[in-house]
Amino acid sequence: MSNILAIVGRPNVGKSTLFNRLIQERKAIVDELSGVTRDRHYGQSFWNGKSFSVIDTGGYINNSEDIFEEEIKKQVALAIDEATVILLMVDVTEGLTPMDEDVVKLLRTCEKPVFLVVNKVDNSLRQNDAYSFYQTGFSAVFPVSANNGSGTGDLLDEVVKHFDATEDVFESDVPRIAIVGKPNVGKSTLINTLLGYDRHIVTPIAGTTRDTNYTRFNSFGFNFYLIDTAGLRRKNKVTENIEFYSVMRSVRAIENADICMLLIDANHGLEDQDLRIFSLIQRNNKGVVIVVNKWDLIDKDTHTHLSYEKKIKSRLAPFNDVPIFFVSALTKQRVIKAFQAAIDVYKNRKQRIKTSTLNELLLPLLRKNPPPIYKGKEIKIKYITQLPIHYPAFVFFCNLPQYVKEPYKRYVENRLREQYDLKGVPIKIYFRKK
Repeated sequence: MSNILAIVGRPNVGKSTLFNRLIQERKAIVDELSGVTRDRHYGQSFWNGKSFSVIDTGGYINNSEDIFEEEIKKQVALAIDEATVILLMVDVTEGLTPMDEDVVKLLRTCEKPVFLVVNKVDNSLRQNDAYSFYQTGFSAVFPVSANNGSGTGDLLDEVVKHFDATEDVFESDVPRIAIVGKPNVGKSTLINTLLGYDRHIVTPIAGTTRDTNYTRFNSFGFNFYLIDTAGLRRKNKVTENIEFYSVMRSVRAIENADICMLLIDANHGLEDQDLRIFSLIQRNNKGVVIVVNKWDLIDKDTHTHLSYEKKIKSRLAPFNDVPIFFVSALTKQRVIKAFQAAIDVYKNRKQRIKTSTLNELLLPLLRKNPPPIYKGKEIKIKYITQLPIHYPAFVFFCNLPQYVKEPYKRYVENRLREQYDLKGVPIKIYFRKK
């Protein structure tokens, strides 16, 4: 079961500031102008041995002049529906407003744990003011300052009590492959084709599939867990925000996978939503295979797939060292080859390169082309090693790591990829002082 924390509330109470603090990243835009957050933001957090996803939602408001009001309200409702625990955020400096009461009303019948978070409590006077929010009827009231972090530890201590412990319930040596992509690109058809029977309902309605399931697949010489998003959505959900569900499902599947097969529709090409999911895969350090589905519907000649592949890679850059397969889930064309590529990427991701080999092969190359001299200072790389973690990450020890810029890191990554088969695998590169 996924652990998901949703932050909701009216505009401008500090939801995005708290979100940034929880994921320890300045990812959400924070601005004094209310209503800045319209698109949903997703991140990962970890507390007391439990990991969880965090959703930052837009400001909930009724009868405003904002043309996005209905869309924001719809997505807030969806976040509540997906969440395990909900944080209702208010502002101590303004007291309980009618807009706050609208959100309270929305959550009053919610059967999930709801914590009332009173923000901007950064002195003793405001601490006393926070107690007035007990009038909402919520017994769990937590005064915090999202800006400086005070009170957030106590809040998280209580929140994570409602989350499952972070455990790997899978056999560690069996690959976990997630099928991800936009709605209606053929994920369920691909799974049905692989399994050989209609496990999933396939309809032309985008977003038919909802929940994340796991299937052990042991056939055609394969042995892996298939992570997919199976299950028919309730009819009253079909008209709701499909893109939101798509991303949320993808977040769940990606977090639990080793390798992700990103399906795109050959008729539409690589679109912005596909790139967002690809970015999620990359940020989570998972292996990736791009699968262009519905290739049987494309008019083509002998050069079509080459030009198509070139366009995809140009949009994926700088990380475009990924396998790309053109398949038809309906006719079974190249489906098995795509899954074999996913297994190959899994092996690439797990490989461990000896420190002696790294230094023998790479150091001479980097000495021939060292980092640019910065402010008259020469940067010397002395030693390389791979970190003992579950994805490829390398540390380059040098005398002045702070002066190594991003272009040179990309150069180093390219040399690594030339020397070792890391196709389909994001790489982390760190420069540290020895």
